[in-house]
Amino acid sequence: MPVAQRFLLPELLGAAAVLAAGSVGILPFSATPFLVVFGVVALRLRGEGARAVGLALRPDWRRTLLLGIGAGTGYQAFSLYVAEPALARLTGRLPDVSVFASLAGNVHFLLGSLALAWTLAAFGEEFVYRGYLLGRIARVLGDTPRAWRGALIVTSILFGLGHGYQGASGMIAAGLGGFVFGLLYLATGRNLWVAVVAHGTMDTVGFLLLFLGKYPGT
Repeated sequence: MPVAQRFLLPELLGAAAVLAAGSVGILPFSATPFLVVFGVVALRLRGEGARAVGLALRPDWRRTLLLGIGAGTGYQAFSLYVAEPALARLTGRLPDVSVFASLAGNVHFLLGSLALAWTLAAFGEEFVYRGYLLGRIARVLGDTPRAWRGALIVTSILFGLGHGYQGASGMIAAGLGGFVFGLLYLATGRNLWVAVVAHGTMDTVGFLLLFLGKYPGT
């Protein structure tokens, strides 16, 4: 077995330890920036770069932007008006977005939230969950089509669990979103920029609705 392949599982266990530390509050704020650093270092040690996770510069950037914006807007509409009401009927509650309640009419909070949405959430989380962890888990599972499907499910669950502050409905909704972003990533030949743009667009629409006081259920 090649050395790089031999150390995949320990590497993945290290990433899992960072995730666990973030979930129990050992790490400040979020595990995501720490996992970004972990993932970048791991890629460099393996002699891999941005291209390995789908972050290469794209010649088809217009298509990437349009696809990402369309997917993000469409999925946010589906989530708000179809998935989340269905989850509320199932669990008795809509996702808890009270942490963003002060967004209403607050321009400064909106701008700060949008900055975080496009950096920590869109870029950071997509790099971690779709670009890095999805590929690593798939390789550990055998790097077959079934392994990639299994890795997609696992990373979607992890992504959902990372949104525990939104309650059970919020975790399920986030997991579904992660599954959609993962599908986008795989369906576009592992073009991570599509998932980044979709994620950022979805969050932007949500924050704008909260700012305008038009977010369903608030």
